[in-house]
Amino acid sequence: MKIVKALFVPGSSAFYFDDQQAIKSGAPHDGAVYGGKPETPGFKAVRIAGESLSILLLLEDGSWALGDCAAVQYSGAGGRDPLFLAADYVPLLTKRIRPLLEGAEVGPFREMAGRFEALEFDGQRLHTAIRYGLSQALLHARALATRRIMAEVVCEEYGLPVVAAPVPIFGQSGDDRYINADKMIMKRVDVLPHALINNVKTKLGQEGELLREYLGWLVNRIRTVRTDPAYVPTLHIDVYGTIGVISALKPARVADYLVSLEPLAAEFPLYIEGPVDAGERERQIELLAAIRRELKAKGSKVKIVADEWCNTYEDVVDFTDAQSCDMIQIKTPDLGGIQNTIEAVLYCRKHGMEAYQGGTCNETEVSTRTCVHAAVAARAERVLAKPGMGFDEGFMIVRNEMERVLAVLRARRA
Repeated sequence: MKIVKALFVPGSSAFYFDDQQAIKSGAPHDGAVYGGKPETPGFKAVRIAGESLSILLLLEDGSWALGDCAAVQYSGAGGRDPLFLAADYVPLLTKRIRPLLEGAEVGPFREMAGRFEALEFDGQRLHTAIRYGLSQALLHARALATRRIMAEVVCEEYGLPVVAAPVPIFGQSGDDRYINADKMIMKRVDVLPHALINNVKTKLGQEGELLREYLGWLVNRIRTVRTDPAYVPTLHIDVYGTIGVISALKPARVADYLVSLEPLAAEFPLYIEGPVDAGERERQIELLAAIRRELKAKGSKVKIVADEWCNTYEDVVDFTDAQSCDMIQIKTPDLGGIQNTIEAVLYCRKHGMEAYQGGTCNETEVSTRTCVHAAVAARAERVLAKPGMGFDEGFMIVRNEMERVLAVLRARRA
């Protein structure tokens, strides 16, 4: 089966690109927008509309394989690739990538994706968003060409057992952390609520008091709203390095604060993502490892999750080998090709690290559905409900695609 034609179609992602540095510096929130001046290169405002770029591959049998190029909400921050605007990359795709696709045989996915992952033009690799979208389209093409679903292709090419069991879903609330928490509880989400604690003054508190207040409210709300006492979700809160800000990046002080949250979480397991942002990769590994040691010395069960500065497959390996945290967010667009996400999950599992296959609210339904296949095949510990920040829509896309995948896998086995 060959690729007959390749199309590149600019589109919208499900959220926005936000200048993280400007927000951390105190950019004022005004409705759906942020005031103030941008601080990250490429941003013309602190918040701008998210964009995507669809890659469509027409195969010889008339079927179309799909993949969506997308980048994270906080592009250009934490060592990530710069802001991704579709119009900037259409010429490159048209002139240099199309000739490599059209007429090519649809071979094994890993082989095809690996070729594009290694490509360089003028001494630079393709933007992570481009590699992400290309790999999705190639995985879908391989599935179509072999009359299978994408999860089956992944299992076969990586020698993985086919496990027809769900992966826990993690809901993200965005700034609407109260109403969306209610929605998550009603829908019995496995892990919640993310909470988006990305500002000291308005969300964490100078002494961490605002997060303590929210956590207490959340636990009480779960107990009040749930209809079954057996529903005990995991609590996972992303603090975007703000605890490090109020703790002057001192591991002992960060750990003391995290320990203070434990009684509030009560019977609900607690994960804190991104407690500190050290500003560079090696220091981030060291700081997280030190915080983890402090927590263990105090007998705490609070777990920490790495995010910032852990962007590539190689980063995942290094954070894991250093045992710098309890869980790593494998932020799918940041790793480039989806094969890197699969291999990162597998590396974590092999080396005793919990793998959270995340991503961003700023993706599309196409990239999300591909991620579900990857998570089910590689057996991540949890997968993000995405895209968007309204919760319901992203949860629906992830859960429904997962149920379809599991139904097919069970039918094949039967």
